[in-house]
Amino acid sequence: MKEKVKNILKILDEHYPNVRVALNYTNPLELLIATILSAQCTDERVNQITPYLFKKYPTAKDYATADLKTLEEDIKPTGFYKNKAKHIKECCQVLVEKYHGQVPANLEILTKLPGIGRKTANVVLGNAFDIPGIVVDTHVRRVAKRLGLTKHQDALKIEKDLMQLIPKEKWTKFSLQLTWHGRRICKARKPQCNKCPLHKWCDEYQKV
Repeated sequence: MKEKVKNILKILDEHYPNVRVALNYTNPLELLIATILSAQCTDERVNQITPYLFKKYPTAKDYATADLKTLEEDIKPTGFYKNKAKHIKECCQVLVEKYHGQVPANLEILTKLPGIGRKTANVVLGNAFDIPGIVVDTHVRRVAKRLGLTKHQDALKIEKDLMQLIPKEKWTKFSLQLTWHGRRICKARKPQCNKCPLHKWCDEYQKV
């Protein structure tokens, strides 16, 4: 397995050398909000509404004191807007009350905020604070399983499996590389195995 992981990492570095999160942001709060909005929504759609949103609500206090119905309307195009607006408002109220309106660079604290799971927390920590974390999104789950890096379906178990296999300093980059690979080549319905540079190391491909 060590040899396999080493080769997978080398190939990913060759094909996705300068990956970055697809959400646009300029500070940790913006990335936190954008990541909440990206649930069940494309990053492209989120990026369409955030320039207006970030201008209108530049601080955590602005979200915390926002009229809920207005906030719902502002984020409506991202879907599930009632839940998302509620989580954003409540989360920012806690940030204002306990953390001077700043996003804490701490996994345990972040995952206790309303509406923030490990995935969102790790996106923010890895990309806004350079604190390594494995982000298990739908693409990471699919690609990791196909490659044979995990047998699990549960996000936390997948995260733990990958944390044991991948060197810590590569966690954030590796997650982004798998996400980009899942979007471009290892797609859910029609994976382009003939184009895939990883097929030699892919359990799913070897079965076929």
